[in-house]
Amino acid sequence: MAFTQVQFDLAKSDPKLANIAYHDWEAESYDEKWSISYDQRCVDYARNCFDHVVPSELQGPELAAATVVEIGSGTGFFLLNLMQSGIGGTGIMTDLSSGMVSVAVRNGKGLGLNVTGLVADAERLPFVDSRLDLVVGHAVLHHVPDLDALFSEVIRVLRPGGRFVFCGEPTQKGDVVARALSRLTWWTSTRVTKLPLLAEKWARPQAELSASSREAALESVVDIHTFDPDQLARIALRKGCVEVSTVTEELTASWFGWPVRTFESSVKSDSLGLGWANFAFGTWKKLETLDRNILSKVVPDKYFYNVCITGVAP
Repeated sequence: MAFTQVQFDLAKSDPKLANIAYHDWEAESYDEKWSISYDQRCVDYARNCFDHVVPSELQGPELAAATVVEIGSGTGFFLLNLMQSGIGGTGIMTDLSSGMVSVAVRNGKGLGLNVTGLVADAERLPFVDSRLDLVVGHAVLHHVPDLDALFSEVIRVLRPGGRFVFCGEPTQKGDVVARALSRLTWWTSTRVTKLPLLAEKWARPQAELSASSREAALESVVDIHTFDPDQLARIALRKGCVEVSTVTEELTASWFGWPVRTFESSVKSDSLGLGWANFAFGTWKKLETLDRNILSKVVPDKYFYNVCITGVAP
């Protein structure tokens, strides 16, 4: 969908409007942009995120039939892949963006899953009190202006003992490094690919580069928060959540992954093939394993890129 200059100017001053406009604009191309799929690769990724923050001993058999709501579902990446992994019998995907909800429901139906979608504000969830088994989200908390309101709503709609799980949220220190590496990669690749011997195969047209730059500017409006893991836990605790815990992930994996994503967006889309995709994912996976199994034991969690949080309704 075309994104007009008027929409862009209005969105810059209103984070919620920015989120709606930006994600409606991105909905149809979002999965491709972020290499999202609903095959075993992303099923394993989503389930590993969930299992990392909720150990197996805390996962009862009732999870398989649970009613699960995803907040800020986007195209359904987290919930749909969790459902394919065996978590949730019924899924409800919510997002401010009607475009994202439409794509998410289409993706879920295409997978044969029992899902519905709602356009909804995370600060005012359209559910009755104490009914839901599980609330999840991935890369959503950093978009929500009022996190106190969000956690109050999560506790309100969960049944006693119901759980929430939010993954993929940027940490304060990890985000600084990721953005610096991305800026350096963008600056370098957009200049190198214009060299005479490389331009025909690699250089994106200037109009596309300008559109990407405008998109990046809007991302700075929709990305409201970064988190210190302990501070994020304190927000949940003061709103009445219990059994709150956090974990972090991706250190060297983010140092590799963000430049790779930036490079991919800075060159012609048809200049990279399957070999590149296999290299990028394979290298990221090895680094993520290193981060989780070794570096997480010696590096303070606040330096990792992603924080995940879970807790229970009293």
